[in-house]
Amino acid sequence: MTKGGKDEVEQTAAVADVDKFADALGPFVLAAQKTRMAMLFTNAKDSENPVVFANRAFHELTGFTDDEVCGTDFFALLARGIESDAGDEIRAAFAGTFDSEPEISFKRNDGTQFCASLFISPVCADDGTVIQHFISLVDITAAREKQAHCEMLIDELNHRVKNTLSTVQSITRQALRGATDPATIRESIQSRILALSRSHDLLSHQNWEGASVREVVNAALEPFKNASGSAERFQLDGPEVRLPPKATLALGIAFHELATNAVKYGAFSNENAGRVAVDWSLDGAPAGDRLRIRWQESGGPPVAPPDHRGFGSQVLERGLAHELSGTVKLDYRREGVACLIDLPDLRKVSSG
Repeated sequence: MTKGGKDEVEQTAAVADVDKFADALGPFVLAAQKTRMAMLFTNAKDSENPVVFANRAFHELTGFTDDEVCGTDFFALLARGIESDAGDEIRAAFAGTFDSEPEISFKRNDGTQFCASLFISPVCADDGTVIQHFISLVDITAAREKQAHCEMLIDELNHRVKNTLSTVQSITRQALRGATDPATIRESIQSRILALSRSHDLLSHQNWEGASVREVVNAALEPFKNASGSAERFQLDGPEVRLPPKATLALGIAFHELATNAVKYGAFSNENAGRVAVDWSLDGAPAGDRLRIRWQESGGPPVAPPDHRGFGSQVLERGLAHELSGTVKLDYRREGVACLIDLPDLRKVSSG
């Protein structure tokens, strides 16, 4: 008995039919053996369409030997991983009642999977009787993976656009709250959207895989280095710490708010005297590592606590803390504004 439960006599007869067909169309069979497309012949006289010929490309694609394939029920062979509706489509294709090529997920001999389109064509005798089915398999695994990747990118883009629009909505709402001067409102909205776009540019250059703390600070402060008259008025110090996209966007806005306040009222509101030092560290704690970022101004005019919390303070103390599940402490010291941002180790936080 051969594999698939087929009697050896029946198998020999089926192979003989293919031999007759090969004698009539020898060059075609030779080409089928040498082509890089996986191909099979099945015995159409049997309702289960046992395989009677498989070319080298099929063996290379699937990992099955000729002995493992020939004589095997074609549907039993395909049952290795295909879905039930795909089986119905294949049977319809054999019957000539399916209007497109079935697509299957098929398991190789080693258990790995690939996707393929099946092209099923009848081979007829002189009287028109179907004696074999000629089947070619086109490997579409790469196309399927590319399609899945594109769908993932579209979903991710939709997610990011929604988050960005939510941020812009918050910026606009806060800018309009209590403000009456159109020029002030326009400047407030425009500057913060530009700050958001700088963070987007930073992430785009790195395929949205995140950015380092130093890169985020530099991108946010770049416009203010020109406004303050000297890049040397900034001092940055800290280890290489990578941030996910969500933290990159949130901290970009936060540093923009701190720098804006420094230009208007703090260290950069005088002539080349003020300085800003930004340092960060990963500190161990009982609950896990914490990322601590410190902003310290010096050399500016004496600082007094504000009479009310403006939009910038709310962005820092409420928005940033909520967005990144941390704490933010603003300290209006006489010698200069200080801000301590204490966050969980954002390397372990989802990009959101």
